[in-house]
Amino acid sequence: MNKNFILLSTLVLVSESVIAHGLPEQTPDETILIEGYRANNLGQTISVSEGEISDIEIEVRPMLRTGELLEFVPGMVVTQHSGSGKANQYFLRGFNLDHGTDFNTQIDGMPINMRTHGHGQGYTDLNFIIPELVKSIHYQKGTYYAELGDFSSAGGATFNLKNQLTHPQISLSLGEDDYQRVFAADQVKIADGTLLLGVEHQTYQGPWTDIDEDIQKLNANIRYVTKVADGDLSVTFMAYDNSWNSADQIPTRAVEQGLIDRLGSIDNDVGGSASRYSLSAQWQNKHWQTSAYWIRSELDLFSNFTYLLDDPTQGDEFKQVDSRDIFGGSVSYNQLIKLAGYNVKQTVGAQLRIDDIADVGLYHSQNAQATAAIRADEVEERSLGLFYQLQADLTEQLSATAGLRYDHFDVDVNSDLAANSGSANDGLASVKLALNYQINEQLASYFNIGQGFHSNDARGATIAIDPQSGEAATPVDLLVQSEGAEIGLRWFNNQKFNISTALWLLQLDSELLFVGDAGNTEASRPSRRYGFEVSAYYWFNPSWSLDTELAWSHSRFRDQVADEGNYIDGALPFVASMGISYTPADLGWRGSVRYRYFSARALESFNEVKADSTQTVNLAVAYQWQHFKLGLDCLNVFNSTDHDIDYYYASRLSGEPEAGVEDIHFHPLEPRTFRLHLSYLF
Repeated sequence: MNKNFILLSTLVLVSESVIAHGLPEQTPDETILIEGYRANNLGQTISVSEGEISDIEIEVRPMLRTGELLEFVPGMVVTQHSGSGKANQYFLRGFNLDHGTDFNTQIDGMPINMRTHGHGQGYTDLNFIIPELVKSIHYQKGTYYAELGDFSSAGGATFNLKNQLTHPQISLSLGEDDYQRVFAADQVKIADGTLLLGVEHQTYQGPWTDIDEDIQKLNANIRYVTKVADGDLSVTFMAYDNSWNSADQIPTRAVEQGLIDRLGSIDNDVGGSASRYSLSAQWQNKHWQTSAYWIRSELDLFSNFTYLLDDPTQGDEFKQVDSRDIFGGSVSYNQLIKLAGYNVKQTVGAQLRIDDIADVGLYHSQNAQATAAIRADEVEERSLGLFYQLQADLTEQLSATAGLRYDHFDVDVNSDLAANSGSANDGLASVKLALNYQINEQLASYFNIGQGFHSNDARGATIAIDPQSGEAATPVDLLVQSEGAEIGLRWFNNQKFNISTALWLLQLDSELLFVGDAGNTEASRPSRRYGFEVSAYYWFNPSWSLDTELAWSHSRFRDQVADEGNYIDGALPFVASMGISYTPADLGWRGSVRYRYFSARALESFNEVKADSTQTVNLAVAYQWQHFKLGLDCLNVFNSTDHDIDYYYASRLSGEPEAGVEDIHFHPLEPRTFRLHLSYLF
């Protein structure tokens, strides 16, 4: 069915429903309670690196891409090295997380990270999320949380969807480079519950010289919320479909030699398509939390990072495929008990996930057509996670939390090369401990220590022969442990400030690294990183606020390998984010200006080749009167020509030596662009 027809039909239904049902409005002078950074978390979290982001804060921040929702996590950097339809690149706590290798991301009880994925382990594509329908983001950094399992060494974030709209609305956004976006949402009462409907359609050509991105993104959410027994039930259907052309990273020498400009491309035939459909249900009451979900996810991706290095005749373009169904659910129970004379909250839970991967493959391709299979597999991957946690107030000021987690994985790989078919399984126990001492009403201290893990690609756990070289290959461990520790302070005054500091340490038994000339992630060497973070939020008055987030990190491999250094490719030593926001409770003007900086970093293990630092400024202003809201975003205000991301590897252009040329390959920041938003709030 035509996407535009679906969009138009949905808009008509939304408009008719709003008019017919006359839903209650929020009065213009009604005070909005702002939570998130302003919430008092003293004694409410088990670490200083845990917090909540509200929908009010999401609404006022200018964003170029949906994936930048994760930049609300203090110290997180979100970039892109290819087309806008792909998962973003993420950086946190000295990790180049690639597309999500060590950061656990969930939405509405469903996992987002993809295991054994065609484009990279832990693949985290957020393009299916409609920002206006996110109620809050709960983030946790570190390895200290018993409920977090796979991909949680650096931490995790949970997106919580809205159960009710403040206002049904229709919004239209227009911008340079043919940016167009329509969003509409409504809610209707059905029986004893509420049905919430939302739809988003976006098109975009991009600023690129040789490629029109031709983004065609469609998102739809249907969510029903009601009371069942003594708890709250939500049932959610989400649909996402997207296609695009990619402006991939380009070699520096091609720009310096005048072969292309900084917004140009070497291969103009690359791009992809993706879809995600899901049905989920959650029910919870005072003691129980349960969820169940089904996800259908597909990706076809064409890339070319080395051009003529491997095949000077046909070129090095390749296709990556991923098609899967994911089934799973979770259940947890909490209660207060007496233990050794103390009041203790105990929580016990179980999490089940099954990835039924019908096709995960890598193919040679030309002109966006697959020509020959390099490797094609069917994989079934099953995991069961069990966790138990105790929280006790030992004194009026001191509380302790202890957690224990066990995860078991089973994988079956059916490969087109019989030698690489097989089964593997692994189990891993993780221990967590947290202490929280409240010094006074405004100051609390934290100590945390714990273990986490990430899973490796199931194909790497059964591999016998490398399909590209034909040589013998050694299987990797299916599960890889990490250990972390942290001490921190939080100083909070509800009227003036919220300041957190953390000194942390983390080490992994095996690093997952992006390999630029292969377009995938591979298990690598053991690593250690440590760092210091400061997050400060200051309110001049109820309307004006200033926030500053600074993060330093030191990241190195722990072992010594011949002909290799100990620097970790792409790890960011320093990240800074600052913003000033004006968000009055009443109608009228509001706005935000934000500055982001991330430092120069090593691009290879000897630190002899480095990427330059990157800085950007984004601005958003809006005016609301009665039912109308008009907004303007200016992204990359000063038209910075810095790089979004950099890699260092060998590629070959026409006329170059057979061995190719090692070079920095970069994806530029998008030039300054303006976007206008007009909304009608019913």
